[in-house]
Amino acid sequence: MRNRIIWRFEDGLHCSRRFSGRYETIIWFTKSDKYTFNLDPVRVPQKFPGKKYFKGPNAGKYSCNPLGKNPGDLWVIPNVKSNHVEKTVHPCQFPVELIERFVLSMTNEGDWVFDPFLGTGTTIVAAIRHNRRGAGAETVEKYVQLARQRIHGELVGTLRTRPMHKPVYDPEGAGNSLRIAPWTKPDPKQMRLLEKKKGYTTK
Repeated sequence: MRNRIIWRFEDGLHCSRRFSGRYETIIWFTKSDKYTFNLDPVRVPQKFPGKKYFKGPNAGKYSCNPLGKNPGDLWVIPNVKSNHVEKTVHPCQFPVELIERFVLSMTNEGDWVFDPFLGTGTTIVAAIRHNRRGAGAETVEKYVQLARQRIHGELVGTLRTRPMHKPVYDPEGAGNSLRIAPWTKPDPKQMRLLEKKKGYTTK
């Protein structure tokens, strides 16, 4: 076992008799010590890109990798919910962005990517997108047909998906008025931010 990866998401149905589930666990195994791992294609922006070494032979030089940092084992990626651009009739669909990280980091161009529970074809879509070959198995006929449609859409360039490096939506930073609770006194900072974003003055 190489990693236990936590895929964390913010939204979804709320539970009333337990805490709402907001993550999935992905366990990565390899068959031996000889395996593929390409970090550079899945790096994420540095948190402190301007940080420099303060002592030693590299003092004064930038200490981070200019290509970005290792994403770690906690991935915050929106789940495929009702208003997600990729949403289909499948009840537990994975976002293409999630699978892309595995395809890019654990395979090379031309490799085969196999999904024994294919669902809507997300794994094959991610494989095709990055010049890999995909295969899968699915027993529900309506999902087989849906997977075929999505794979065809990817091949001809019409399939709509969430871009891989798109930042997670920040409602407060976007000035969303729903962030202001109607039963409390409005926070002046929130109100100023809303005015700036919307271009009007609130009273």
